[in-house]
Amino acid sequence: MTAPMIPEQRQQEILRRLHGAGVLSIRSLVEAMQVSHMTIRRDIAALEADGQVAAVQGGVRLIERLVKEPPRERVSRSVLELPSKAAIAEAAAAQVRDGMIVFLDAGTTCEAVVPHLAGHTGLTVVTNDFNSAAALIGHPTIDLIHTGGAVDTERSSANGPLAAATVSRLAIDLYLMSTGTWDAAYGVTVPVADTALLKQAVLNSSARTILLADSTKFGAFERYRVAPLDRLDQIITDDRLSSDAASAVRTTGVELVLTPLSDA
Repeated sequence: MTAPMIPEQRQQEILRRLHGAGVLSIRSLVEAMQVSHMTIRRDIAALEADGQVAAVQGGVRLIERLVKEPPRERVSRSVLELPSKAAIAEAAAAQVRDGMIVFLDAGTTCEAVVPHLAGHTGLTVVTNDFNSAAALIGHPTIDLIHTGGAVDTERSSANGPLAAATVSRLAIDLYLMSTGTWDAAYGVTVPVADTALLKQAVLNSSARTILLADSTKFGAFERYRVAPLDRLDQIITDDRLSSDAASAVRTTGVELVLTPLSDA
């Protein structure tokens, strides 16, 4: 049996995780480190006293956390969590039907849906993602609409009021939403206001919304709220999501689909 960590070890582990996620919920730290809420709160208080972190409602964040996400090259993100992305994308694509208007969100998980769309006819795909749009240009049976908007060169996507205005004029059947953070209490959150604006516009224009997010993104939250989980129709993630996390998600009332990585 692994020996329990001393306070200094726990605090270093909290910092290590925060450098990866920026913000974490207390619940996710309790589950990951197998200690009590009170123990984690004491560790956070010690780190806060040292000026390294700041406690927020239900969680903790790094002091140096920026409003804007740290740059991450698209190619590096595309190889992260490849099995889970592939399994999630395949499960999402299975819900697309001929003749639908589908919004594909920006990001590598939604981009992984694109190859599964080739057999459909009468499909209209709307996206703010330049990579997904490039892959669909010229497809003989798929109509393509790009939202336009303010360009985010780091993520090969567009966001903001112009993109939201385009979406608000559409009647979308299915929204395949992506996110870098999701949590049972905080829902879907993003670090940039323009991204939240577009996601909310798509959500309001869509008959059905499915969140595509792997389990590693669960338990953290960002500055701008997009929607609580009960505003979504379904969440597709991988089966590495802990049983406690899955129970917390299902308590919100949203349908949760766990894709087996062995099938990826």
